[in-house]
Order: sequence, then structure tokens, then C-alpha cells
Amino acid sequence: MNVEKTLKLSLIYGAAISILIAIVGSVVGALVADLAGLLSALIGAAVGFLFVGITALSVLIAVRTTKDDPSSPLFFVIIMGAWLVKLVGFIAFVAVFRGVDALDPMVLFVALVAAAVGSVGADVVAVLRSRIPYADPPLPGDSADSSDRGSS
Repeated sequence: MNVEKTLKLSLIYGAAISILIAIVGSVVGALVADLAGLLSALIGAAVGFLFVGITALSVLIAVRTTKDDPSSPLFFVIIMGAWLVKLVGFIAFVAVFRGVDALDPMVLFVALVAAAVGSVGADVVAVLRSRIPYADPPLPGDSADSSDRGSS
């Protein structure tokens, strides 16, 4: 399985977690804070999935830009840039939605935390199931000269 398939799996798991948070959160939010709780849970789940998408997109762009060389400084620049975009976006999100009376801040906070923890869990499960080899051992039948294997 390659990186694109792993990212696709991560997006699928992230979407499933976000949908679960949206359903459970909106029901609990509606019971706790009526319409404001419902809307807060839905917005929290959507923002959580948006961040999962930004992460997957940044890794995909980094892999394609650096031609699958994760030791390239450009790889880290792209990943760190996406992290900064998410950080600034989160701060802007909090600043914009902080004073909105139509939202319940506690339900929104719980939904965002659940989405963050759930997305990390989804990423971990996707990577664990990806079966990407981390070693390139010589196999029977390979030539005795495997000096070019270490450079790839």
C-alpha cells in the first residue's frame, strides 16, 4: 500500500469519526442546549474533518513535490506550513465564533476535542493498517551487490 492509499484510508476513517461525532454530538447537544448545542456539535465535527483533510492534503502535496523523499527540507516546510495554517485557522475560528450567541461554547469545545482525538486515532489506525515497509531487506534471488538498495 502506498502513501496515497494510506491518506485515503485516513480520510475515510476521519470522515467516519466526524460523522459519528456529528450524530452523537448533535443529539447530546440538542438535549443539553437545544438548537445551539446541535449547531455547535455539527460545526465542531465539520471543523475537525476540515483539519483531517488539511493534514492529508499537505502530506500528499509534500510527497509529490519532493518525489517521495521525506528527508528533503521542502517536505518539512510543507508539513509545517500546513500545521501553521491549521493553527492560525483555529485561532481565527475561535475569534470569529467566540461571540456567537447561537452556539453553545461547551458543546462546541467538547466536539472539537472529540474531533481532534478522533482524527489522531483515525490517522494511527490508517498508518497501522497501511503495511508500508520500513526496511528493504535482501530477498532470496537478489543479486549479491545490493549497494543501490540503500540509496533509494
